[in-house]
Amino acid sequence: MRKLIIAYIKFWLRSTNQHGVQSPFVYSLVTKCFYNKKPQNAYSKLKAYKKALLQNQQTIQVTDLGAGSQTTKSNTRVIAKIAKNAGTTNHRAKLFYRLVNYFQFQNILELGTSMGIATHAMHQGNPNAQITTIEGCPNISAFTKESFKNFNLKNIELLTGDFKKVIQPLAQNKYDLIYFDGNHQKEATLNYFETLLPSATNDSVFIFDDIYWSKDMTEAWETIKKHPKVTVTIDTFFWGIVFFRKEQAKEHFTIRL
Repeated sequence: MRKLIIAYIKFWLRSTNQHGVQSPFVYSLVTKCFYNKKPQNAYSKLKAYKKALLQNQQTIQVTDLGAGSQTTKSNTRVIAKIAKNAGTTNHRAKLFYRLVNYFQFQNILELGTSMGIATHAMHQGNPNAQITTIEGCPNISAFTKESFKNFNLKNIELLTGDFKKVIQPLAQNKYDLIYFDGNHQKEATLNYFETLLPSATNDSVFIFDDIYWSKDMTEAWETIKKHPKVTVTIDTFFWGIVFFRKEQAKEHFTIRL
């Protein structure tokens, strides 16, 4: 926790808001999407979905295929606690909604479904988008599939299994957005990135979760930023956002949200 606090202080000191952004593309994204404070009807749906999870006292056996939980070592967990400790925060869920709505992403891939909070938010951003989401734990996958059904969510395919194996055949597809979450280890993160690079178009966006979760994750993020196919990157502290726009000069932004 101490290292995370120090990392955040350093982030804050080097970060900026829209006034420090010279790129028209990034300036528009920051002002019209990141900092959009207008109330959205979908926000009540995001709140209702998460509220249902936070009230659920059902227990399930969890199989951790990634770096594991930082809050508990037990494999028997309560749904409400998973949603509280490992689920997407309200702030990030709203940001997911705004991002998908802003870009109108049509094909989305998510690595790390968990309780489906982020998936649900992305769906609300564009209900017509085709979302493929992968969960490593069979019990969590089964529970979340049922949650999607209960909330009448369409156009979502939930796959279960080891990310490394499941994403291999998916790399031949083209995705507008890929969200990397669920395995916070350097080698795995870089492997997923390289495997899914062929699925990126000029307008694709890759989002990496918790880039300061550990020294390894920060190193992975730094490696990704330097990749020759990557142009614009944005560090929001909790997310690392990657663009492949060939018309943009290679540039890195550190934006506080």
